[in-house]
Amino acid sequence: MVRISLPPRHVFLPLANFYFTGKMVFSRFVEVGRVVLINYGPDAGKLATIIDIIDQNKCLVDGPQDITGVSRQTVSYSRISLTDLTVKIQRGARAKTLKKAWADADTLATWEASSWAKKLATKKKRANLTDFDRFKVMVARKQKSRIVAAKMKELS
Repeated sequence: MVRISLPPRHVFLPLANFYFTGKMVFSRFVEVGRVVLINYGPDAGKLATIIDIIDQNKCLVDGPQDITGVSRQTVSYSRISLTDLTVKIQRGARAKTLKKAWADADTLATWEASSWAKKLATKKKRANLTDFDRFKVMVARKQKSRIVAAKMKELS
């Protein structure tokens, strides 16, 4: 009798979903045309597109400049977050080609409609509140709480 030793069970868990459904769980790959959100540096919070993959640590990104404000530059993967959005471009595409691809895919509108973008907008809006604005929010929350409590008391 031949005894086969298998690796521990936890090694198979990430692939379990693939074997049962036939689909890969992870879908945001570093690829040419992937739209990314820059999360560190002078362009933090801006969108860019991967134009070329340099090595396992860096990629070449471009905004396009007149749409997102990001110029063509190399960025480390640790400074970007991959989004679900992609545009159809060739490796090393020109700025004009990239701008046309963004327009064809309506990328900016798709991004603005995403929950990630809405969450970032809300976070930015809250960070820019003045003391008086925070006071007005507090008063509005108290009023809402009072109305909800009155309705709950009325129903029970």
